[in-house]
Amino acid sequence: QLQLVESGGTLVQPGESLRLSCKTSQYTLEYYAVGWFRQSPGREREEISCISHDGEQRHYIDSVKGRFTISRDNAQNSAYLQMDGLKPEDTAVYYCAADLFGDCSKAQEATEYNYWGQGTQVTVSS
Repeated sequence: QLQLVESGGTLVQPGESLRLSCKTSQYTLEYYAVGWFRQSPGREREEISCISHDGEQRHYIDSVKGRFTISRDNAQNSAYLQMDGLKPEDTAVYYCAADLFGDCSKAQEATEYNYWGQGTQVTVSS
């Protein structure tokens, strides 16, 4: 089974930047779309960004568009989420997930993804 590990979450102040990483060391990511999700207490898990297996398709929800950038490095079996201009409402546990040849032309539901990381906490507070 594909194992994903997120890292990079921490406490930051509003307006600052953070980069999250998602990596697998056992299997290649080159055939998988990678989605980034976040979940806050009492809220449903939502996909905030997705990148296709070849990096040609990218999707962002409106609330992060222009602030977050998704990327990947298949040679490193890694995907990244660069988060700029962070806001308190960005506070959540962030998860990466993989979907074999997933469609990143639009937002996908969590049920579309087969493999998940354990999550990393991002807290934006002054």
